Amino acid sequence: MDARKVLLVDDDTDLVALNRVVLEKSGYVVVAAHTGRAGIEMARAEKPDVIVLDVMMTTNSEGFDVARALKGDEATRTIPLLMLTSVNRTVPFRFEPDPTFLPVDRFLEKPLSPEELLKQVRSVVGQ
Repeated sequence: MDARKVLLVDDDTDLVALNRVVLEKSGYVVVAAHTGRAGIEMARAEKPDVIVLDVMMTTNSEGFDVARALKGDEATRTIPLLMLTSVNRTVPFRFEPDPTFLPVDRFLEKPLSPEELLKQVRSVVGQ
């Protein structure tokens, strides 16, 4: 079986580098984007098996917009989305997956341990 591909979309280059190492050591192919727009383009071009997406990038809600764009696009709508963010620590209300406003498969809080990241990725790609 070919290695599964993970797209990391996050403006924190250090976090992307750390998560890349963790995932690649476990046999995943990792591609990365540092803006929402680049993430959408890369998702269309690379056809990853899962996308790990931040919320607060260029704007404080960019990840929400990216999630809706990806789920509204025929080419990317079936790709599982794991939202990995600290937004729940910065706003007075909690976000949860919602089919309209926040169409993601999982909402994960930063910081997330490498082991938990692997567990979550494996759970949606079936490895």
